[in-house]
Amino acid sequence: MSVIVTDTGFAADDWQAGFVTAGELAKGVAVLRAGLDLQADTQAEDLAPLLPRAGLIRILFTAFNDGRGFTLARRLRRLGYGGRLRAHGHVLADQYAMARRSGFDEVEISADLAARQPADQWRFRADWRAHDYQARLRG
Repeated sequence: MSVIVTDTGFAADDWQAGFVTAGELAKGVAVLRAGLDLQADTQAEDLAPLLPRAGLIRILFTAFNDGRGFTLARRLRRLGYGGRLRAHGHVLADQYAMARRSGFDEVEISADLAARQPADQWRFRADWRAHDYQARLRG
């Protein structure tokens, strides 16, 4: 079971349309507005034609020390993707502010991780706009 993390804390997953790969979406196998599952090493520019057909994009983090997913999220936003963007996998509470700054709307974690890092640890980092280095420099 997965737990969805947002700025307000933990929530149940409300995504009902399922997930497909970029290849399935490109071939038209998937329904319009399906969820798109991506690996962190995906080239964002290759996805540009598919972005309007993705209702939610979920980027897999295979390890907490692999930041490629943050870069991919930022590139997708710069390409104009305005839908839901979800980090999935090994993302820690300490990385939540970075995930939000990169363009993610939410993070999907396992129930085991949610038990080890409760909602208050995630909410503590939810004020992600106020505590970056640029805000401190302006401050």
